Amino acid sequence: MDTRTGERAIEAVIFDLDNTLTDFMRAKDNAILAAVDAMIDAGLRLDPEEGHRRIFEIYRDKGIEYQRIFNVFLQEQLGEVDDRMLAAAVVAYRRARDGTLVLYPHAMLTLNQLLKDGYKLAVVSDAPRFEAWIRLCSLRLQHMFDLVLTFDDTGQRKPSPQPFVMALQRLGVSAERAVMVGDWPERDIVGAGAAGLHTVYARYGDTYNSEDRAVRGPSGAEFEIDDLLQLLDVLEVLNGTREEGDA
Repeated sequence: MDTRTGERAIEAVIFDLDNTLTDFMRAKDNAILAAVDAMIDAGLRLDPEEGHRRIFEIYRDKGIEYQRIFNVFLQEQLGEVDDRMLAAAVVAYRRARDGTLVLYPHAMLTLNQLLKDGYKLAVVSDAPRFEAWIRLCSLRLQHMFDLVLTFDDTGQRKPSPQPFVMALQRLGVSAERAVMVGDWPERDIVGAGAAGLHTVYARYGDTYNSEDRAVRGPSGAEFEIDDLLQLLDVLEVLNGTREEGDA
């Protein structure tokens, strides 16, 4: 790949964070299991599988980043919020989440190569700003990116094109010279495509909202990858140094 940025088509790569760089849903699942067990140990009479299922139902209704999930759950179960059970759940959740949040295979290798090749790197996430930075710092990614934009920064969630437009403006890059990588077609791919970016669907991370992907059809992205390392091949195609059939 020609690393002289002035001579290639792509200048910037924008990533979604959760389920694109980080295996967020595995960490979330483990954290919820730990929280349910902690509430049971604190005296809550509950079938663990039922508790796990109901908490995820609340997340689907309120949003996966909903911060008062255990308050709502305990109110449902007990008719009130028991502070001892709530504290036990929160502590267990945080310990399990922090202990199991990991990068996807080859993510660090890919990011380091992109930095070496001189690409501008950004994150555009619907997560709250502080939670996004907690995850980035936990994974030692806080210095990797030229820009990190969250819902708190943009005021709009994907698939609105506005977060992507804002990212392009701050990076100083035109849409046709930027690539968006994300796991959620209806948000990441639609939003980035509407803003004019090239799009890459991270198929490996589409586990939470896309269980019926085969029924709903193709992702709509220009490229689809099963490993983040394949992004390097995609960039070579877009930069004209590799044939598309070889990516």
